[in-house]
Amino acid sequence: MALSSEDSGTRLASAAMVPRIGRILRRHRDAPGVWTVEIGETDPGVVPCAAGQFNMLTAFGIGEVPISLSGDPRDGTRLIHTVRAVGAVSRALAKLPQGAPIGIRGPFGTGWPMHAARGHDVLLLAGGLGLAPLRPVIYQLLAERPRYGRIMLLYGTRSPAEVLFMHQLEAWRRHLELDIEITVDHAGAGWHGHVGVVTTLIGRMGLDPVHTLAFVCGPEVMMRFAAAALEAAGLPDTSIHLSLERNMKCAVGVCGHCQLGAAFICRDGPILPYARLRPALAIREL
Repeated sequence: MALSSEDSGTRLASAAMVPRIGRILRRHRDAPGVWTVEIGETDPGVVPCAAGQFNMLTAFGIGEVPISLSGDPRDGTRLIHTVRAVGAVSRALAKLPQGAPIGIRGPFGTGWPMHAARGHDVLLLAGGLGLAPLRPVIYQLLAERPRYGRIMLLYGTRSPAEVLFMHQLEAWRRHLELDIEITVDHAGAGWHGHVGVVTTLIGRMGLDPVHTLAFVCGPEVMMRFAAAALEAAGLPDTSIHLSLERNMKCAVGVCGHCQLGAAFICRDGPILPYARLRPALAIREL
């Protein structure tokens, strides 16, 4: 008997709620309280993710949380996620030893608009852990380097000790693959870089606003200010894309926890153009 479209949709949603079983291949500490975990899957194998998408990761017996992909989206051998250990679930995920089982649902959501960025300069603006969901973009940009113009990364975090992926950033900077500027909120005498909020770096880049796409990820308040600063630099709101992760629970647009205005972030995002987000982000209570 043929299923109705409603029944088919219900079945697909139900299947999306059942986690696959992966295993921890390895984990390492990237910053105080921040861990990157590498996950392998044998059945049905690693499900490909696009840069910007997220998985729901389960610590069995505790719960699940949405975590964006932070590895190379072209790598079909493992999933890489970077986790800040701040709650019961994220702390449990960060502690999982090699070989431990982990639940995986996904990938879910929209990716960064990589196709639209072809032929343009690309500005990546990250705050704190927001660098993790942008790292897959860097992998893809560098793998397809001739398709893009200038690549710029502006990254701000609280202190030098909290800079993520430092060795990788240094390697990219040495090979002149992209322009990188890093700033911190506060630092001691040993720090010789910028001090201040990340938006102060925008004016240093000499942007060509007509031919630049901006990808922004970080705390929501930082993204509000970043979008305003990018507009002030001449970028239209259709060229600014933000990554939001707002209390996602079901990941399939059913529970409503992640609703922002008319959008469900898990289904319609997490990557959305600022042109669409502007009205809702202007209401601080949301």
